[in-house]
Amino acid sequence: MVNPFQFAQPTYDPEMVRPMREELERVGVLQLLTPADVDEAIKAAGTALVVVNSVCGCAAGNARPGVMLALQNAKIPDRSGTVFAGMERPAVDQARNYMEGVPPSSPCIALFKDGALVHVLPRWEIENRTALQVAESLVAAFNEHCTAAGPSIPREEFEKIVPWEGCGSEIPVINPPQ
Repeated sequence: MVNPFQFAQPTYDPEMVRPMREELERVGVLQLLTPADVDEAIKAAGTALVVVNSVCGCAAGNARPGVMLALQNAKIPDRSGTVFAGMERPAVDQARNYMEGVPPSSPCIALFKDGALVHVLPRWEIENRTALQVAESLVAAFNEHCTAAGPSIPREEFEKIVPWEGCGSEIPVINPPQ
């Protein structure tokens, strides 16, 4: 059976979400654009951080900077990747399939160890936290489950990053979900 969303068009203009993608890329988080990318990141031995990125200014505005800050920790995941809600729907759906028992939300940040979900911050646990509080939650999980040496990028490079500030509700929808 063919998945009707397999060839779904993105909901937002790719240029409008580019700054939100680049924020995470600048700290070494890879774009997971296909279900196969998601499978490869999560199923591999070791730890994988997967961020369901979002245009939501309130929650994602703290999620992305929180992830960026957490990846400055001395222990970080072996791999870090991101899918973008409303953009690559099949990849987002695949990431959510690994989060059994967690209702879909965006943003959402999940840590996997050897393919098993070990920590998750769904939207409702992000939207009332500051970026520092999001980072503290992730750092605690990294310290418990991760062994790769951090930070993901040198501190001097991290300090040059200016987080994107904007309201995602201002981004026009180009292909409304059906």
